[in-house]
Amino acid sequence: MMQFMLLFSRQGKLRLQKWFVAHPDKVKKKITRELITMILGRKPKMSSFIEWKDLKIVYKRYASLYFCCAIDENDNELLTLEIIHRYVELLDKYFGSVCELDIIFNFEKAYFILDELMLGGEIQETSKKNVLKAIAAQDLLQEDEAVEGALREIGRNSSRIF
Repeated sequence: MMQFMLLFSRQGKLRLQKWFVAHPDKVKKKITRELITMILGRKPKMSSFIEWKDLKIVYKRYASLYFCCAIDENDNELLTLEIIHRYVELLDKYFGSVCELDIIFNFEKAYFILDELMLGGEIQETSKKNVLKAIAAQDLLQEDEAVEGALREIGRNSSRIF
């Protein structure tokens, strides 16, 4: 089971974090700071797997972002790399060649995509097509709510005029 996933930049800025196991905020910050420092200090040719405390850390760099996951000792590292890659593919499909700014300005969509892919630290949906359908349906729902809200607002404002 995946314990958590972190996305951070080459400069060490945390861009997204998803915790599947409860920890106090102070512990989360300590873990995050420690892992970011450790991973950024590694050379590019080094393994993407680190044994850390009682967990395995699996990370992969895509452009300017590092995707880092903590898994149980007996979990498969290669499967975790595949989950990271699947998440990146979904982000690419949704944003059209995702970049760090897409994550920064649309973090709620990045979280939603991750939630459609993972549930409670386990892979929920393996089909990219199904995940993208769920995201498209959510986008339509949000658009409908935005239109309804705008129409209500217009209705309130126009009634004040007359």
